[in-house]
Amino acid sequence: MDTFVRRDLPDLGVRAAPVTLQRLWTMLAHQHGQVLNTAALARAFDLKEATVRRYVDLLVGAFVLTRLQPWHANTSKRQVKRPKLYLTDTGLLHALVRVADRHTLFAHPVAGVSWEGFALRQILDHLDVHPADRWFWATHGGAELDLLVTKGGRRRGFEFKLSSTPKVTRSMRSAWQDLGLEVLDVVHPGPETWQLSDGIRALSLQRLAADLDP
Repeated sequence: MDTFVRRDLPDLGVRAAPVTLQRLWTMLAHQHGQVLNTAALARAFDLKEATVRRYVDLLVGAFVLTRLQPWHANTSKRQVKRPKLYLTDTGLLHALVRVADRHTLFAHPVAGVSWEGFALRQILDHLDVHPADRWFWATHGGAELDLLVTKGGRRRGFEFKLSSTPKVTRSMRSAWQDLGLEVLDVVHPGPETWQLSDGIRALSLQRLAADLDP
């Protein structure tokens, strides 16, 4: 981590004192899986918001951050317009939030978003999704979809649940209807894949290669 902060980040063009870079990276870890708030980061570091955005762009370009842009559906609902951010390497995320082992992880508030980021990365890699074809969707009323893939003219939705027995939620039904999804997969850590309802299924991450058509 020290080498990354002191050498690699400056080489990428992120130039600030090492202690500032360490704090920035830690704060980004705490925004993992959240809607990005560059204004809050800028205030915290007494930087211009444009500078924070440039840093984020550089880190996304270096593949150490994964950014999802918001999808705007043709609906009357007020929709979130800021991007979401994930640390690409969940091991790095765990180091930054001081999660040392599996037992600590499952007792930590970051467990759910850690699973979300890890499973999202597996889906993106398996489907070979270009950054221009990956999105998330959320409304100010609470409906959301963790990942929307528009590759090949298809609309495929993904939710990530750290539960081996996921259920269909009102939010999932809203995403299915409002986004006109071909299929919605609820990705979970259990061993089996099964149908939850018409067009919505529970997809085992363990069976990704067998059950998810690329």
